[in-house]
Amino acid sequence: MDTQNKLPDGFEKPTSLPTDHDAQKRWQDQNRTWWEKNPMRYDWNEEIGGAEREREFFLEIDRRHFSDAARYSPPRSKPFDELIPYDNLKEADVLEIGVGNGSHAQLIAPHCRSYTGIDLTEYAITSTRRRFQLWDLKGDIRRMDAENLEFPDASFDFIWTWGVIHHSANTEKILSEMNRVLRPGGKAVVMVYHRSFLYYYIFNGFFRGVLAGGFLKTPSLHRLVQLSTDGAIARFYSIEEWKKLVSPYFKVTKTQIKGQKSEILPLPPGRVKNAITKIVPDSLARLVVNTCKQGSFLITHLEKI
Repeated sequence: MDTQNKLPDGFEKPTSLPTDHDAQKRWQDQNRTWWEKNPMRYDWNEEIGGAEREREFFLEIDRRHFSDAARYSPPRSKPFDELIPYDNLKEADVLEIGVGNGSHAQLIAPHCRSYTGIDLTEYAITSTRRRFQLWDLKGDIRRMDAENLEFPDASFDFIWTWGVIHHSANTEKILSEMNRVLRPGGKAVVMVYHRSFLYYYIFNGFFRGVLAGGFLKTPSLHRLVQLSTDGAIARFYSIEEWKKLVSPYFKVTKTQIKGQKSEILPLPPGRVKNAITKIVPDSLARLVVNTCKQGSFLITHLEKI
């Protein structure tokens, strides 16, 4: 993963938005370029292996993603069933913003009346279409910028977007568009990054910045975090900041904090961290990242105003 990207000019704070149309375009162009080069394949520490975009490739991506998710959100019967309302989607037209390699698309598509998935990159669209072909799934997969959704008003009943819209040039513009394309009473589940004390300030600020010498490269905690996370842009919100941004468009019906098990161990990635992570009980990790709200995932359940 290329973490040495130059941050967009003007992206100086964890929740900065572009100040004008030209800046928004530059940020989004840089954002798209980054994700075309670094698609979400869960291969940060180990290559996927096998032929790209064939069954084993997708199955390995899913194994890594879902096994990790099961630690912070244990499934009752299928992955993410704590968050995705599968049983309520039978008569719903669903939009997913940011399909990646199609892991969530394959979960959702069989359970809804119609599935539409969009992504900013050609890589993601090609990959997800191939997945749908291999598993004979029905859905409309399109390359599209979520800041300018190409759908009529009131087109969908439910929107799912996991770890995507905080990377876009203008997250607020996406929220406005989501509101527009949802029908009255429409709902959404959204995950963005959470600026928790443990992950953001202790793990990044103290361990990465002070002990690992990160502040010798840059004195800015914001910049240090950006250089060690995914995306050309990665906003981190407090709960109150996120609720304020969302409030013109949605009613927040539920808020959850979750995070990866590895976040409780302020160690660099590698064999030592992996070995320790395996012996730490999942329940202890959930106590820290979920119950104590120290995880890096801020999940909100929204209803259109």
